[in-house]
Amino acid sequence: MTRAVIIFLAVYAGLVIVRGRRSIVAWGGIAAALVAGSLRFGEIVPSVNWNVLGIFAGTLIVAELFIISRVPEAIADTLINRSPNLGVAFFSIIAFTSVLSMFVENVAATLIVAPVALQLARKAGISPVPVIIGLAISSNLQGTATLIGDPPSMILAASMKMNFMEFIFYPMRDGTGTVKPGIFWFVQLGAVVSLVVLHFFFRNMKNKPDRIPVTRVASLVPSMLLVLLILLLSVASFVDPGFVWFGGAVCMAGGIGGLAWYGASERGRAGRVLRGFDWDTAAFLAGVFVLVGMLESRGVIDAVVEKLAGLRGTAPFAVYSIVVWASVLFSGFIDNVPYVTAMLPVVIRLAPQLGISVEILVFGLLIGSCLGGNVTPIGASANIVAMGLLKRDGNPVTFVQFMKMGVPFTIAATGVSYVVLWFVYR
Repeated sequence: MTRAVIIFLAVYAGLVIVRGRRSIVAWGGIAAALVAGSLRFGEIVPSVNWNVLGIFAGTLIVAELFIISRVPEAIADTLINRSPNLGVAFFSIIAFTSVLSMFVENVAATLIVAPVALQLARKAGISPVPVIIGLAISSNLQGTATLIGDPPSMILAASMKMNFMEFIFYPMRDGTGTVKPGIFWFVQLGAVVSLVVLHFFFRNMKNKPDRIPVTRVASLVPSMLLVLLILLLSVASFVDPGFVWFGGAVCMAGGIGGLAWYGASERGRAGRVLRGFDWDTAAFLAGVFVLVGMLESRGVIDAVVEKLAGLRGTAPFAVYSIVVWASVLFSGFIDNVPYVTAMLPVVIRLAPQLGISVEILVFGLLIGSCLGGNVTPIGASANIVAMGLLKRDGNPVTFVQFMKMGVPFTIAATGVSYVVLWFVYR
């Protein structure tokens, strides 16, 4: 058990130090675990949640095709042209990026819209810093709202056996048939409140934006394919109640079908999509499943739950608060994928022992860990990409400058979601 914990913590430290190749760090930890005897070869494949990996890979391919179709760019251009002033224009493209991030990976959503925002800021002669940071942090926020928005949401769905629609309307597992608002609505509450923070940075931008040419849409096929995947994922629990295969199979089928369509319509281009696929994140995600599986099989998770059971008698709201705000703090500096993957089995087993609703702790964990990435420029990949874009544009941003937007945004969004979630699910 001790060796397993040391290896897992060493991997965590490696992820903080080496941010470029997360998969190498994760699988290096797996190799060390094999040598140390904390893991056996036969445990590797069963530890990986192939359904989640299939959802991730399939939706990533469909999202890439959606980007290639130029539909997102056309929507962003149209929103700008219809805005009465620069402040509204920037708000519109941030809002659009947020919606896009519910269905497209956060980094991709930021990269799609950022060039449009940079172009608009240059024409207006104003700093693009607030809007680019706003794009990134809003993207991270809304990635939490749906099953396919971000890997932590997929991991939560696997642990709680949730389909796409249950992120919107959640049926309680207590046998009463009660349906409550899903994570989606708590994220939207946070988004509305955080708009007040963003408004502070755009309040003086009253000039009317110059019209820009609307990007020509290449095809609507990827958009229809994305909608089809969402519809199929929404009924997954009827076909696959255990969240074992259906979601991954549907998404992979959608991805393969999309590649076949693109290869036929743009001969030779499908290979480019595969070469641009985020293999590192896919391998990293698989590695995290193996490492957390190692912790479970070696009794580490049970030992942690047993220790935390000492909190029995502590006010439930205090425990819930610790889970949420500790997640915010940790995720501001460390990758939230291994954190969420390791902590989910802990809070799921801990909640009944403390007399707390499982939903309160797991939903609080997800919101805290995903929104906490907005505290610092290194807390989320979209933030790092945004900082790189600004530096390349000649507008480098310091750690403190980012936090002047990130911290109040995070406190506002997390605070309201955290309070309302407690009153709805307690």
